[in-house]
Amino acid sequence: MAKLFSLFLLLALFLQPSHALEPQTGLVTPIPEETAVPPRVLTLDLTRDANDIWDRIRRGFGMPDLDSPLVSDQQLFYLNRPSFLKQVLGRGGRYLYHIVDELERRGMPTELALLPMVESSYNPLAYSRAHASGLWQFIPSTGRNYKLTQDSWVDERRDVIASTNAALDYLQTIYEMHGDWHLALASYNWGEGAVGRALQRNRDAGLPTEYSHLRMPDETRNYVPKLQAIKNIIAEPELFHLELPYVANEQHFVTVAAPTGIDLATAAQYAGMSIEEFLALNPGFNRPAITTEGQSLVVPADRARRLESGLSEFQLSGKGWRTHELAPGETLASIATRHQLTLAQLLQLNGLAAGSRLSPGYTLLVPDGADPQGALAVSKLLPGGNRLIGASPAVKLATSSPSSAKTSTATKGKKATPQKPSQAPRNAAKAPAKPATKSTAPKSNSSAKPAAKPNTPARSAPPPKASTPAKPAATTKPPTKPANSKPATQTTTPKKP
Repeated sequence: MAKLFSLFLLLALFLQPSHALEPQTGLVTPIPEETAVPPRVLTLDLTRDANDIWDRIRRGFGMPDLDSPLVSDQQLFYLNRPSFLKQVLGRGGRYLYHIVDELERRGMPTELALLPMVESSYNPLAYSRAHASGLWQFIPSTGRNYKLTQDSWVDERRDVIASTNAALDYLQTIYEMHGDWHLALASYNWGEGAVGRALQRNRDAGLPTEYSHLRMPDETRNYVPKLQAIKNIIAEPELFHLELPYVANEQHFVTVAAPTGIDLATAAQYAGMSIEEFLALNPGFNRPAITTEGQSLVVPADRARRLESGLSEFQLSGKGWRTHELAPGETLASIATRHQLTLAQLLQLNGLAAGSRLSPGYTLLVPDGADPQGALAVSKLLPGGNRLIGASPAVKLATSSPSSAKTSTATKGKKATPQKPSQAPRNAAKAPAKPATKSTAPKSNSSAKPAAKPNTPARSAPPPKASTPAKPAATTKPPTKPANSKPATQTTTPKKP
């Protein structure tokens, strides 16, 4: 009986799951906690505030995931260039809060906040030989269809707020046309008319009509995989041993009413910003001063009060800029002399080339008691100024890629879109029902390289071509599938072109 009791006692001791026998004393001690940790399960806690903008974007993923070898290829491309990837994402931090806010307001999937990385590497000054411009790469006709002003004073295709509203209107329109986000994205890149014809060909041949089954140009075939690759990286950066740049989930910029006559250099000075950083938030101006009512300036939220105070002083000074209409028989040289400018300075301020012949009634920008030096400095960074002096755009955004000192891609007419080296770049946003002309590009790194392309001031140049970089272990894995935490629902009716 005593033996039986001893056996039961030993059995009871060994069957306790959270205890073990001490080898020497025979005492029972707890098992170290770390040896009993369950497998980690990644979840999104929607009951708490987002940690940063990337966390907020993850919560709004709503598109079906695309799983194909092309996605893995694009992931490898980005992950083998971690410095470039971080710089571009950091540059996008200026604009992401506003874009995500608009997407959530419309009930659209937040993956679309990553689309400007595919289009322009988050450079609002990006420009292509097909004349696509801005963060969202609108060509002129599509910009006009979506009410984006384009004249000698402003180009709202580059305006961050106006172009974002237009791009989301356009994306909603083509999504409602196809009922499928992959087809909508293909339409954004290739043109909805071209996608419609490709769909009809497949229907006529009895073939599937999903994005992956359509016959399309290589750039469009790789377009959605690029966005999916970026989405996968943002969804689980730790899987790829990547630390995303911190971007706070808070409003980055606000708008301040601009008084007529203010030049951008003076406004930047009032806001306590460099001209380059100021233009990164106000890239839509074609001339260095504001002469019409109703314009706004965009500044970081913490600089708004300082700018407003400076603008109040400016309005009391009685000095500024105004317009002058060219009278019959009047010469540019005489106008320049009257305003204490050289002819070259007058041309530069107005984005005009030497020898320009203007008709009577043409509106010129001239100083009205203001020192022209700041405006002249700004004009060199604007589109017209670059055409005049025949130089590469000079704006260097603070987080531009390391090779930004190379010749401007805009002067060569390359596409702003980062793509794989073997693919030719194309224009991004197409005019409805009419695909834009396909642009050609140099052989290496033309379409795949995440190159920033200035429409005017400099877009970051593509990173140096990696010889054969060591591939991170995680990059050999198939693309991760981030859970769709929020389905994409359309809550607003898009603006018709």
